[in-house]
Amino acid sequence: MSDIAQLVSAQQRDNIAIITIDNPPVNATSQAVRAGLLAEIESADGNPGIAAIVIRCAGRTFTAGGDIREFGKPPLLPMLFDTCARIEACSKPVVCAYHGTALGGGFEIGLASHLRIAAMGTQLGLPEVKLGLVPGAGGTQRLPRLIGIPAALDFAATGRFMKAEEALKLGAIDAIVDDDLLECAIEAARAAVGKLMRRSGEQPVVAVSAEQAQELLSGVRRKARGQEAPVIAAQLVIESAGLSTRQGVVREREEFNRLMETQQGRAMRHIFFAEREAARIPGLEQATARDIQMAGVVGCGTMGAGICVALLDAGYNVVVIEQNAEGAERGRARIASILERNIASGRLTEKAMAERMRRLTSGHDLTGLAPCNFVIEAVFDDLDVKRTLFANLSNIVRDDCILATNTSYLDPNAIARGTKNPQRVVGMHFFAPANIMRLVEAVRAAHTSSETLATALAIARKLRKLPIFSGACEGFIGNRLYSYYRRQCEFMLEEGALPHEIDKAMEDWGLPMGPFRAFDLSGLDIAWALRKRQTATRDPVSRYSHISDRLCEIGRFGQKTQTGWYRYENGKPVPDDVTTTIIEQASRDKNITRRSFTADEIRIRLVTALANEGARALEEGIALRASDIDLVYINGYGWPAWLGGPMFQASEFGLSRILEEVQKMHARDGSEFTPARLLVEAVKQGKSIGDRL
Repeated sequence: MSDIAQLVSAQQRDNIAIITIDNPPVNATSQAVRAGLLAEIESADGNPGIAAIVIRCAGRTFTAGGDIREFGKPPLLPMLFDTCARIEACSKPVVCAYHGTALGGGFEIGLASHLRIAAMGTQLGLPEVKLGLVPGAGGTQRLPRLIGIPAALDFAATGRFMKAEEALKLGAIDAIVDDDLLECAIEAARAAVGKLMRRSGEQPVVAVSAEQAQELLSGVRRKARGQEAPVIAAQLVIESAGLSTRQGVVREREEFNRLMETQQGRAMRHIFFAEREAARIPGLEQATARDIQMAGVVGCGTMGAGICVALLDAGYNVVVIEQNAEGAERGRARIASILERNIASGRLTEKAMAERMRRLTSGHDLTGLAPCNFVIEAVFDDLDVKRTLFANLSNIVRDDCILATNTSYLDPNAIARGTKNPQRVVGMHFFAPANIMRLVEAVRAAHTSSETLATALAIARKLRKLPIFSGACEGFIGNRLYSYYRRQCEFMLEEGALPHEIDKAMEDWGLPMGPFRAFDLSGLDIAWALRKRQTATRDPVSRYSHISDRLCEIGRFGQKTQTGWYRYENGKPVPDDVTTTIIEQASRDKNITRRSFTADEIRIRLVTALANEGARALEEGIALRASDIDLVYINGYGWPAWLGGPMFQASEFGLSRILEEVQKMHARDGSEFTPARLLVEAVKQGKSIGDRL
């Protein structure tokens, strides 16, 4: 039996042809599927014994998109837009039976059909912009003919999913069924025989005015923040009013092919594959995660409360412990406040909040954690505090209880040292706000067992987080690299730049927030405390900037004090003369002649600092892959996915150029910026950092 016959089959029920796509796990529209579907449509259309056709998928979902194995490769015929055109042109009614998720090409197959029905719970969408692309099989042309330009533009430009109920209300589908989907589809096909077929591509599009079109596009550009694909998708939807479907599909395909070759498209596909690869942790293939019934959290400040909410949302029973009864009450109120905001935003119902609060126990005695088989601490980031806490916990909790630390900088090995069994200690570094931010660094200490690490990874995934493996070192992956990013920012201040100039260069490039605005948001006092702890061990030869210390010494801690690198007026950052004076004095103290910086210089220098330290982290095994580092920066530090992350950008710049920049920094800054061996080797071999590994 051929691949095509295995993946697409047809059977006849009376005079109804039932075409089934069966390409697990997600029924991707591979070349064999496209060819098989086209062949079965043509066969049924030419068969006088067939009066109508049903297209369905086997398994848990309808077609959920294209075959990722074909990404970036020469196109294989037939193309999906050809198959969809043949479906639409069929002389017999074609009913599409959606279930599960019908995304991208899957949604477009239905848009080309004459009737669309969906099972309860189905989700539909055109998520191509999330890969730096636009729909490629008529989605931007047929959808506006069904639901209008504004609604179609929203889905095509954002990639968001619509539930079946919304799709029915808008007109993207014709019915929702709660019974047997196939039987309902057959009945719908039988009822359509002899009736005038409604072909989506033949429906008129109500044009929008030039003013409304400009308003819609402006809104998309604001949200896209430099990403190209959403704007192109919006333009294609708007253009549908003046083009035939055939003409529009040709335009759509031209843009699809062009975007496939852009840096943004490459970056977003890089991130897509990086996420799949990140789940593969060498040495954990045989490890089994423990079944966690009850989770404990120590500390219920902002971070602890966010972790509690994430655990409650995932269905865990949670015990949270604070220092005293008042703190426990405040913590419980803080958790309730987060849940109430979720109600206000429509993400949660009052009933669901009440159910979560019933699963929450709060107190101020560590013995309350005795029943837990997973406990994570979110207390003050001080080594003595955490070591004392873990030593106490190891005498209270069950022998099989996993102890996780949420430290952002401290060495988990030192924290584990006082416990009875350091094999059960693991790092789980959440990013604030913990109930929203997707990243969790899963840190393996020297004695962390495979079972413990596998459990930490499983918990993070159950919380709908993206866990990235990290070895144990100061700052792990993200903050370790970020410290070098921060230092280069401050060194450029000494050399002639100002905070708002650096911020503008990075924001114009695509970051949602420049580094100095981000420093102010997170609080300058946190990094200051770390630097003070490092004073005794700091290499006196390495270059060090005192500018941030000077700001902290006069009480400028960022937004929390309304002054930091900026002065804040009504919540908005304003360049401040006090900061400028401190910066210029620092230049004079070091006899540095100030000069101006171009935006390109700023961007290259900061990416270089990240890439060089990233290469060191790879050499040391702290990070497993260059792509893992990129995922950390996209999901934890606000880098847009369409930039691909600092390691991707380093390869795009060209490693020879990056190495040259590192050598310039080494000449300025001393041993701190010696080029990483991995970077040098990659350049010598003419490879990217990712290829090298």
